[in-house]
Amino acid sequence: MENQVLTPHVYWAQRHRELYLRVELSDVQNPAISIAENVLHFKAQGHGAKGDNVYEFHLEFLDPVKPEPVYKLTQRQVNITVQKKVSQWWERLTKQEKRPLFLAPDFDRWLDESDAEMELRAKEEERLNKLRMESEGSVETLINMKKGYLFMYNLVQFLGFSWMFVNMTVRFFILGKESFYDTFHSIADMMYFCQMLAVVEAINAAIGVTKSPVIPSVIQLFGRNFILFIVIGTMEEMQNKAVVFFVFYLWSTIEIFRYPYYMLSCIDMDWKVLTWLRYTVWIPLYPLGCLAEAVSVIQSIPVFNETGRFSFTLPYPMEIKVRFSFFLQIYLIMLFLGLYINFRHLYKQRRRHYGQKKKKIH
Repeated sequence: MENQVLTPHVYWAQRHRELYLRVELSDVQNPAISIAENVLHFKAQGHGAKGDNVYEFHLEFLDPVKPEPVYKLTQRQVNITVQKKVSQWWERLTKQEKRPLFLAPDFDRWLDESDAEMELRAKEEERLNKLRMESEGSVETLINMKKGYLFMYNLVQFLGFSWMFVNMTVRFFILGKESFYDTFHSIADMMYFCQMLAVVEAINAAIGVTKSPVIPSVIQLFGRNFILFIVIGTMEEMQNKAVVFFVFYLWSTIEIFRYPYYMLSCIDMDWKVLTWLRYTVWIPLYPLGCLAEAVSVIQSIPVFNETGRFSFTLPYPMEIKVRFSFFLQIYLIMLFLGLYINFRHLYKQRRRHYGQKKKKIH
């Protein structure tokens, strides 16, 4: 004899976006639950008010719903969730005005419309707060990555220039003036590395990774690399001159104060002695460095004239020979113009840093 088909007790509640149905059946296995033409069809074998039987019911919803119900089986009941197509509050569950006898409100989950709106706003606020926290977390991660990258860059440059500074200092105390003449051969590789890496500094300023102005960064990068790679690097006659020692020594002295200052700034540390040195030591060293570079250019002019390197002849009909020394003379003028621009920039930085503190004191 076939089991009698019965209707289970069903309890319902709603939110603006969802419907909740609780079917009072225990020990349910493989229920058939579907939505077709806005009608929920339920059929399952389980233990209900009439014992162990096949229970089924059909509900035609008041307004359109999405045809993908989600259900969860527990030992005592079947919980069904249905999504409304339009987020709104329903005055009842079914299209028919008279409530079916097996259907009743689920007072455990029941909320009136105003309470449901408050719950909806709370959930939306929670979602926005979560998104905001995730966004802030990602921004903070990017900031930490940027600080780590800048810290490592400044650390590598500091170590490189410190090595050159110590190397030249020790060799001077041991060899005296004799150390001047083979400075290039002793530390050129490290200087090449540090100056090529300095390209990163100009790129950082250009793309906004650092707040440094682009023009002073490019002027210093171009000026030093012109001296290193062209004036000294291409002419063996220049590599044995004493001026190389003074150019390299002054560059290194400036950088062993500048790079650790930037390095500590990345981790929000302010060492007052180092800060003072960073904003003060350039005052004598930058003009001296510029003077040493100018001397190297002046000494290289007769060498370039003699060798004819980088000189060229203009095409017919002019056929004029243009010596590279002509460009070196132009560079000498640009060298002191660049000194003025950088000196003015550094002076403004120093006055901004220490001038504000004096104003605060008064």
